[in-house]
Amino acid sequence: MDALASLLDGPRARGAFLLRVVMEPPWAVRIEDRAPLCVMTMARGEAWVVPDAGEAVRLRPGDVVIARGPDPYTVADDPATAPQAWILPGEVCRTADGADLAEAMALGVRTWGNSPDGSAVMLIGSYLLDGEISGRLLDALPPLLALDGEVWDCPLMPWLGAEIVKDEAGQEAVLDRLLDLLLISVLRAWFSRPEGRAPGWYRALGDPVVGRALRLLQNNPAHPWTVAGLAAETGVSRAALARRFTALVGEPPMAYLTGWRLALAADLLRDPEHTLAAVARRVGYGSAFALSAAFKRERGLSPREHRASASSVANASGSKS
Repeated sequence: MDALASLLDGPRARGAFLLRVVMEPPWAVRIEDRAPLCVMTMARGEAWVVPDAGEAVRLRPGDVVIARGPDPYTVADDPATAPQAWILPGEVCRTADGADLAEAMALGVRTWGNSPDGSAVMLIGSYLLDGEISGRLLDALPPLLALDGEVWDCPLMPWLGAEIVKDEAGQEAVLDRLLDLLLISVLRAWFSRPEGRAPGWYRALGDPVVGRALRLLQNNPAHPWTVAGLAAETGVSRAALARRFTALVGEPPMAYLTGWRLALAADLLRDPEHTLAAVARRVGYGSAFALSAAFKRERGLSPREHRASASSVANASGSKS
């Protein structure tokens, strides 16, 4: 599994928040939910996504925007429209004076808005829990990433629009997978564009030597890798691999491996059924103590503290949903 696929291999691919929003102008919704990632696509009509800093993005049918949290932003019929609703952590929706709007604006299964026949229809999917594997990728994204529907046609969006309003057995899993596929498709399309500014490790995946080394590390982090072992697998000298890897990825092979192992460990630790010793074995550490020491050194908190923090966030989100 490569790093882009692993973006969604964790808590963020489970129980994502999906909503069909139907609005009639004038309307504006202030988003302050601190979600790490939100995908928005326009099914009908037009809307604007207005960040606190930077240029507003206009959405037309078929367009898609990814908003990288936790910074707030506003979605509206016009950039000048004042917000009438605030979306807060825990899927809380309120007016400026604190009145609850979740039920008042409910229009059916996963459908919400101010008019059942509104001229603007948006499909929104938010990943509510922070993961760790995607940190390198998310850091490379702009606060707002936009793709024009006229130059990028995705067959998944009509499918998502049809599925989002269904209330059937297993529907949450279906929607999670559709949202995952849509997000990966958007990211692949974005990074293939010159203005995409893909991170070094993503560009390096296309290099015949460094790309192979990256896939070896990503696919088998538990292996006791050394630079010499990677060099043998890729058919170059240790010095050549180290120079080429560092130049393309931005850090030496073993530093990348450490970051990858700890990112995997951070996501695995979110599942209370995974013991620290089991996680250590899966990510290439000889003992729970060795993983704990590396985790504390690199991240500033112990695996136990990380697990407790992740659990409290998940419980808080679940209690309000």
